[in-house]
Amino acid sequence: MRLLLDTHILLWWLAGDPALPAPARCLIQDPENTMFVSTVSLWEIWLKHSLGKLRLPEDFEEKLARESFENLPLTAAHTRGVALLPWHHRDPFDRMLIAQAQAERLNFLTADEIAAAYGDMVLLAG
Repeated sequence: MRLLLDTHILLWWLAGDPALPAPARCLIQDPENTMFVSTVSLWEIWLKHSLGKLRLPEDFEEKLARESFENLPLTAAHTRGVALLPWHHRDPFDRMLIAQAQAERLNFLTADEIAAAYGDMVLLAG
């Protein structure tokens, strides 16, 4: 399975946070699955960090680099996809991640129940 990690799932994974549900942890650990991290998530993380809304460990970048996650860059086609999404979700970062997952035919792994309104490609962690 090819999975795009929502930003909070990525952060919970890297921190070893018990908030990450066991089923999501199993999906990420499964070597048969390919995990993708979007540059959109990194943009969101660094923006919130710069605003003081998110604290990151000193070794955040090193932890991320040690993972075998695939990088998903943001493309013009992805941005166009946002305009085609119904307005179930108002968060611009989540909308962009969902548009990317749809465009790339990835499953979107999240704990955000609002995102489930976008269909079967959304996998709710937990």
